[in-house]
Formats: sequence, structure tokens, C-alpha cells
Amino acid sequence: MKVVLFCGGLGMRMRDGVTSAPKPMAMVGDRPLLWHVMRYYAHFGHTEFILCLGYGASYVKDFFLHYDETTSNDFVLENGARDVSLFRTDISDWRITFVDTGLTSPIGERLRRVRRFVADEPLFLANYADVLTNASLPDIIDRLAASSAIASLLAVPPQSSHHVVEISDNGVISQVTPMRDLRQWENGGYFVLRQEIFDYLQEGDDLVEDSIMRRLVPKRRVLAYPYKGYWSPADTVKERAQLEEMYHRGYCPWMVWDADRSAAVPSQGIALANLGAVGAASPMPTAVAE
Repeated sequence: MKVVLFCGGLGMRMRDGVTSAPKPMAMVGDRPLLWHVMRYYAHFGHTEFILCLGYGASYVKDFFLHYDETTSNDFVLENGARDVSLFRTDISDWRITFVDTGLTSPIGERLRRVRRFVADEPLFLANYADVLTNASLPDIIDRLAASSAIASLLAVPPQSSHHVVEISDNGVISQVTPMRDLRQWENGGYFVLRQEIFDYLQEGDDLVEDSIMRRLVPKRRVLAYPYKGYWSPADTVKERAQLEEMYHRGYCPWMVWDADRSAAVPSQGIALANLGAVGAASPMPTAVAE
């Protein structure tokens, strides 16, 4: 199944004043965020990618054009460094299509511009290039495939570490509730889409706000896969720094392809706010619309 990844946003909140690389190319360990997302899909057998490029496209292209398998894989070096034998590879079976989808295009428009590359897929996958999870992708796909819905998304608890305060008329606080405890869900990406999604996308549209919210939800053609397990965005420098710390401590629940790192117990000192309870998936995904 083909995977469309949206890599072209400006990512202003990620800027650290040092690099002008696009947000998906921010490093987590030895590889960029984009690679981690792609590796997740490849783990489940989905190795044909369509990258929707925009801002910083050259960084993405250069990374793969000069990809070095030895960076993240063990190998044997022989004959005076002339021969390299890898024990395993990351991307040797990947097929990646690079498509310029515009500098400022909304995500829905980016999807429209790569329609021809997924035209042969009754179902296809799509995602942001900077969100990580350990959710079961086969279960997410099966949920949509067994329904009449046109689109599904991963629904996650609110990620803010702030609190909601309820105040009485005289100013007395009656209740304080962590955002994550609210009975609400956020869009966590990891979309599964049918070809019919293009019937609900118009030029210049956003995928979620226009196609899904305005046109498909009222028709009850959208599903959610509620998930309380690990999910993390990388929208800010702080969030990326947290991922980097987790990586170097060996606690990487999103690295489902690495049994040691993904199953590790968090080390003392890792901030667990916004990380979710690893593995705590909702036992029966609930539809928000069918």
C-alpha cells in the first residue's frame, strides 16, 4: 500500500535559529524525523512512498541521494575499506517518489497534486512527516477497510500539559482538569484514505478542515481510531529535544522495528508529559462517523 507523506511545510515553530532545513529533516539520533516515520511504515510492509515536497525540498532530496546505510546498521569493512558488507539495510527495498507540491500549498492541495501516483490504489496511506507513534498500523487499516468510510485518522488525547480551570460566578475555582483527561480527542494523522477522498477535495483545500470536517463528517464517512498509547508530535524545538533525549537514553517506543529500544523502560529523568501510556490502545476503536 502506498504512503503519501506531507513534507513541505515551513515549520516555523521548529526553527532554532541555526538551520533552515524543513521540520521533517530535524534529526532524532542519527536520522531525521521523516526517516523515522518512513521506517515505521516499512516495518509493516509499506515501502512505496510519495513525498510531497515544498519548503526545503533540496534537503530531503540530498538526504536520500547521499544515503549512507552504515550510519544506522552494523557492517563489516574489508580490503582496505574497499568492500562493505552490511548485516541489514534500511531502504534497499524502498521506492520513493519525490514531488514538488508547492511552497505554500495546504495539505489537501498537496494530496491533489500527487493523485496520479496513487490512482491504482483503492486504499492508500497518508501522514504528516513529523508525528511518531507505536499504534498498530494493520489494525488501523483493517478498521477502515471493513467500513464504508472514505477516511480514517488516528485520534489521540489532547497533548497540552496545561490545565482547564472551571470558575464559579464569584471567582472561586471549582475544578482543575489536566487537558489530557478531557473527554476529547485530537487529530493525530496516520490517515487511511479511499480514492473517493479526491471527490471531496477542491483546489487549494486543506485535507482536514475542508475535505474531512466540512464535507465528509456531515455525511458520516469518517472513522477515528482512538489511541491512548504512545504518540508524539514534533512541532516545536522543545518537543524535538525531548525526542532526542529519549533516543539517547534508549527509550524509543515509536521504533517498532527495534525490539530493544521500543520495549525499553523509560530512564529516570525523561519527561513523560505528553508521551502517553505506551501500549494503552483503546481495545475497540470507536467510530466518530460512519
